[in-house]
Amino acid sequence: PRYRPDWASLDARPLPAWFDQAKVGVFVHWGVFSVPAWGSEWFWWHWQGEHRADYEHFVQRRYPPDTTYADFAPRFTAHDFQPREWAQLFQRAGARYVVLTTKHHEGFTNWGSPVSWNWNSLDTGPHRDLVGELGQALRESNIHYGLYHSLLEWFNPLYLADKESGFKTQDFVLKKTMPELYDLVLKYKPDLIWSDGDWEAPESYWNSTSFLAWLYNDSPIKDTVVVNDRWCNNCSCHHGGYYNCADKYKPGTLPAHKWEMCSSIDKLSWGYRSNMNIAELMDEASIIEELVQTVSFGGNYLLNVGPTKEGVIVPIFQERLLALGRWLNTNGEAIYESKPWRVQMENSTDTVWYTSKGPVVYAIFLIWPQDNVLELSSPAPSPATQVTMLGFAGTLKWQKSPGKGLLISLPYMLPSPLPPQSGWTVKLEGVK
Repeated sequence: PRYRPDWASLDARPLPAWFDQAKVGVFVHWGVFSVPAWGSEWFWWHWQGEHRADYEHFVQRRYPPDTTYADFAPRFTAHDFQPREWAQLFQRAGARYVVLTTKHHEGFTNWGSPVSWNWNSLDTGPHRDLVGELGQALRESNIHYGLYHSLLEWFNPLYLADKESGFKTQDFVLKKTMPELYDLVLKYKPDLIWSDGDWEAPESYWNSTSFLAWLYNDSPIKDTVVVNDRWCNNCSCHHGGYYNCADKYKPGTLPAHKWEMCSSIDKLSWGYRSNMNIAELMDEASIIEELVQTVSFGGNYLLNVGPTKEGVIVPIFQERLLALGRWLNTNGEAIYESKPWRVQMENSTDTVWYTSKGPVVYAIFLIWPQDNVLELSSPAPSPATQVTMLGFAGTLKWQKSPGKGLLISLPYMLPSPLPPQSGWTVKLEGVK
């Protein structure tokens, strides 16, 4: 069927299956904001939109007088950017898709946009097509490629004029936003478009339904592309493809619609900050906990890193990604291609979470029980029930619980001064 440019029609499009199966992605926030590398990727707005004293002071201390935001662009060098090394890292992290910022709200494009003269990565800064280079490396590694794109640009004069008119004029959309979206699709054929910057204006201003109708009907990626829900000021959680709802969204119960949780290793920023410290970063256990909860509730988990202006993903971020990958090497069977089970978590606790594949149920427990006995009250065992543990050879002994459910004898863990914590999976066959 051909899709009409209205939400009723567009929202009825089935989501391409690859996205729900993928479960795990890596988000990359990279741009001119990586040059000051301070505060967050909203640096320009806090500095010259809000005139925050701490940002003004930062620029005065570190840069010559009369420095403008545009002066940062030549320092965005990407000298050390090795797209194949990134792709290899993301593959080892267990990511099945990667989303790169092609353009944040600052308007600088990480490819040679024909409508962003001199404010793009070919004309200034790296003098490279960052979007194209990473795309090629990811495709060689069989990783799906997503492109983040902001609809708005804080300081674009065309946007400011449209805003002044109460969004009755559309010069910015017609001359900048839409030409760039069409260019990204035709040039790079992404698997996913991660839209953002939608919140100030209605769909009638953005022309998003017309773009999505073209994307689903006539574009070269019409059958495979997936989009999120940030296409107009009241779209989030209501319209589009899958739902993001809000940054770091946690639904608390099983949503009826496919969704994605985006999170960042640096808890205070999406872009790289040179002054971050270890206490401000997610540790391995928190990352795994977020992933497990998200997937139990039917979501995908998109974990963000911010590279430096030179194009380095700093070692602490690499370490976190590799820890996630090691965990997925053992427990990925319970994550990839899984579906939510009839119960998402063990009723008395949020330390045991369930996923399923057909008749097989996976119980992922985040804290190792002190007596080495895992009590599960939700699954109903049968004489045919078999219990194994991912990453551990052989079957586990179990017995019916005096109440309901089952008691599972776990393998003996070596004594350690610290409680082991990061998540293990028991695989239950023959339970209801």
